[in-house]
Amino acid sequence: MSFTIVEAFITLASHNFEQLVDFYRHLLNQEPPVYQPTVYAEFCLPGMKLGIFCPRKKRDEQENTEMTSPSSFGMALCLEVEDLEGAIAHLTHLNYPPVNNIITASHGREIYAYDPDGNWLILHERGEKG
Repeated sequence: MSFTIVEAFITLASHNFEQLVDFYRHLLNQEPPVYQPTVYAEFCLPGMKLGIFCPRKKRDEQENTEMTSPSSFGMALCLEVEDLEGAIAHLTHLNYPPVNNIITASHGREIYAYDPDGNWLILHERGEKG
């Protein structure tokens, strides 16, 4: 089993979203080319992208998909994949299945998982192809 990774980048989750984005604006001396106020910012660096986001709240009372463990904040490896279901099957085959159902976010669909050391993984499939 395998899956195709389209892009990989580091993400930082923060409840102090605007403060963290402002810090990285000044540190990197650039505006984020992708920016959704209070939600997501992305900086382009040589050899990588840095994404900053505010963790989402549960959408309604029926679906509680928010990660609430202390490790759900901070740094994560985010992998954009071509086929989210294929990536889920691969993780499950490795005995590290997702910890949530598929979430539909503004940028596409995503799931969360952990590696053997408990590092946070976010696998997402872009919402709009092309």
